[in-house]
Amino acid sequence: MRIEQIEVRRIELPFVAPFETSGWREVANHSLLVRLRAEGAEGWGEAPVGVGPWYNEETQATAWVIARDHLAPMLLDADISRPEDVDALYTRVRANRMARAGFEFAAWDLFGRLQGQSLRSMLGGVRQQVDVGVSVGVQPDIATLLRVVGAYVDAGYRRVKLKIKPGWDLEPTHAVRTTWPNLLLQVDANSIYALTDAEHLARLDAYDLLLIEQPLAHDDIFDHAKLQRRLRTPICLDESIVSPDHARWALELQACGVINIKPSRVGGLTAARQIHDMAAEAGVPVWCGGMLETGIGRAANVALASLPNFTLPGDISASDRYFRRDIVRNPFVLNADSTLTVPDAPGSGADLDLDFLEQVTLERFVVTR
Repeated sequence: MRIEQIEVRRIELPFVAPFETSGWREVANHSLLVRLRAEGAEGWGEAPVGVGPWYNEETQATAWVIARDHLAPMLLDADISRPEDVDALYTRVRANRMARAGFEFAAWDLFGRLQGQSLRSMLGGVRQQVDVGVSVGVQPDIATLLRVVGAYVDAGYRRVKLKIKPGWDLEPTHAVRTTWPNLLLQVDANSIYALTDAEHLARLDAYDLLLIEQPLAHDDIFDHAKLQRRLRTPICLDESIVSPDHARWALELQACGVINIKPSRVGGLTAARQIHDMAAEAGVPVWCGGMLETGIGRAANVALASLPNFTLPGDISASDRYFRRDIVRNPFVLNADSTLTVPDAPGSGADLDLDFLEQVTLERFVVTR
């Protein structure tokens, strides 16, 4: 099959409230959205980049250039017979995995719609609902934190992740654990600590956490292996796992007890499924992380999380956690059992609200074969 037309948009969709981590603060979704057209159908994908190079090296500006000058022309010139061909096509492009993932997601959606298959069935998913949790950013004080967490618990979320940083780690974790002794609780450091903080981080073992996510450098695996031996709490690697090879290195070094798979971080669903399978063979559970996506990227995440080794609740909360109005007509809604329902419509199942999408679009380009 030859792609007949590619459209790429950059958008700005405000969040309900700013989202703050140990290293940056986001006030809106600044994704690139990719639309592929072929054989009378279309598929949509999302590259959930930010405005600054804080989570990884990509930004909306850099992804825009890579998409316009390289990824779109390469795909327009290619002949593809399945979504995995897009992953293979882009192997010669170094890094820029989120930009690449936006195109690959769109290809999965396109093939699913053409073949009448849901993304869940194409990937090999086994669940109709997936367990999810909510991520809570750094708050101004403990009282505010408890109010925010309490609102999510009251809304039905059974798992909460706290963003932590030096000076905001032991006290907030203690406060939440004391208030909700049975809550599924985990923390995320976003690479802010060093191996010399091992004794301090070990104090988190007292709070019966599911995991501590990416405490050390964003590109480190080696020191995480050393740290894991000093903690009872499983380390979860996130930023360090940018490819199946990185996952293999982490598993062989026993650098973690859990892997967070964000398909956009690893270049798409093809690589994400490979990491899932590798971790399953090693007996290491995985969960699906989110990048504050719109309903397009969220649909891809939910479908991926239906695979069998996703045994921990994912960071793919209901749409209203992030947006007052999403760009899809069928936003995700939290079920009473802290799950999201996996779409069973052809492709990703995302139903675009094109009128509203026009309102949040900043710029676009279109290339045609």
